Amino acid sequence: MRASAPRSLATLLILCAALVAGCAVTPERAPASVPPGVLMDAAFSAPSHPVDPAAVFALSPAMKRYLEVEIASLLRTQGRHRGLVEALHSKAHLRLEYDTESTRTASEAFDARAGNCLSLVVMTAALAKHLDLPIQYQALVGQETWSRNGSLAIINGHVNISVARRLVDRISGTDVEGALQLNFGRLPVGRGAALRVVSEARILAMFMNNRAAESLVRSDIAQAYAYAREAVLRDPGYASGFNTLGVIYRRHGLAEPAERVFAHALRIDPEHRAVLENLALLLESQQRVAEAVPLRQTLSRIEAEPPFQQFDLGHEALARGEYAAAKTHFERALRRDPDYHEFHHALAIALAGLGDSGRATHHLALAHENSVTRRQQAIYAGKLERLKSAQRAN
Repeated sequence: MRASAPRSLATLLILCAALVAGCAVTPERAPASVPPGVLMDAAFSAPSHPVDPAAVFALSPAMKRYLEVEIASLLRTQGRHRGLVEALHSKAHLRLEYDTESTRTASEAFDARAGNCLSLVVMTAALAKHLDLPIQYQALVGQETWSRNGSLAIINGHVNISVARRLVDRISGTDVEGALQLNFGRLPVGRGAALRVVSEARILAMFMNNRAAESLVRSDIAQAYAYAREAVLRDPGYASGFNTLGVIYRRHGLAEPAERVFAHALRIDPEHRAVLENLALLLESQQRVAEAVPLRQTLSRIEAEPPFQQFDLGHEALARGEYAAAKTHFERALRRDPDYHEFHHALAIALAGLGDSGRATHHLALAHENSVTRRQQAIYAGKLERLKSAQRAN
């Protein structure tokens, strides 16, 4: 996360919101525990909602009834792992929706029938565990995308889960199919090779890190600290958790602890983009520019163009009424991330300003298609209908 600046936003790694350059860390490099001096409990008040790791995967009575009553015949006829996957993927059963508005526990996602990829993976894991099905988690590494929420720039990744047969079924031969992979949401094209197996401890740390980020968006520093603290305790090799912790410290006026935590995160993952940026900004804010230079050089090597640079330039051009220049900047932003809804929406505005209503409608439709929350979808649907109505009127 970066501290706010006119053209630099606070950067926070969120899962699938999101995910995690920290996943690239090998078990041999991962610290076994959080080092002394990293946690600052005395500097924060108690959170309004206690952090309960046990609640993340907890199976609710409704979930248990769903497995044992509502889809019991499906599990018997298709086999447990095939039946569960069918129930989760088929619109005839749970009718799940992809929604990144918040990170939900297993029972919350089940009740809402919606969640981001992490929430739906957690829900699937809870259901699979009750059926004694082996599971394996995977996370996207090194090819994440960016999004923004207010003053926070967020690196988004992807997690999925595979569900295998029970050992007894493999031995007896009653179920011959291998492990089945479930993807919730859209995996960016060509990025499947970047998926890596991760532990449940990492998944739980990601969950806590997401919740910390969501608390920061609400400016609830005490709650954010409680979640980030749990994230690093659950997985001390998770660099993104320490990044979030460092951002919280800086937001709370704890510059020295923030620097210490960012430095520790870089020992875990020396090329973690968010940590490099955050530490460089912290040093530059203290006029320690020479110390920030090596960090900036590393960033330049691993990322030639800062995220949202073209998007910001495009909005500056829009503010000046320069629609052609704005169009060029937004098209460049889309070359970097062709699936990000805000880039399509901005390009639609520029095209409308140029009188190209046909292409404006096309990109507004793509913004709607690529939006990841129900609220965003409703906003884009309304704009799209108004634009189409204007076209019909003309």
